[in-house]
Amino acid sequence: MIVLGSDHAGFPLKEEIKEYLKSKGIDCTDVGCFTPESCDYAISAQKACDKIISGECELGILCCGTGVGISIAANKVKGIRACSCSDYFSAKYTRMHNDANVLCLGARVLGSGLAIEMVDVFLNTEFEGGRHQRRVDEITAIENGEKLY
Repeated sequence: MIVLGSDHAGFPLKEEIKEYLKSKGIDCTDVGCFTPESCDYAISAQKACDKIISGECELGILCCGTGVGISIAANKVKGIRACSCSDYFSAKYTRMHNDANVLCLGARVLGSGLAIEMVDVFLNTEFEGGRHQRRVDEITAIENGEKLY
């Protein structure tokens, strides 16, 4: 299951992504926001990330104006590796090399066509593991307060 979330700026893009996923038969749950009225991205980010950490959802897609604010908020949740992407290559390689579990998109900087392509590649790309696992483990160690040096 995929979890979706947004603030008001990302609301229209989130709605397009939700309809696209449903048309492809991909189960998704929406944690808000549910209207274009002003709201705070940190709340939706935390709600979505909690569903990933609990195991209820496997991956998340979050949208705000730039994709940056919501990714910063998401990355404050232990166990989340969120990446704000604006291109196909980054969306693919953040899954392959970083085992990212949340894709963050900027509704004010991306067209919906590119955003949908990025959602597809993010959801259909597997983590390579291998030498990249060591680096993901280092990220987790930093998150746990360990020094790497």
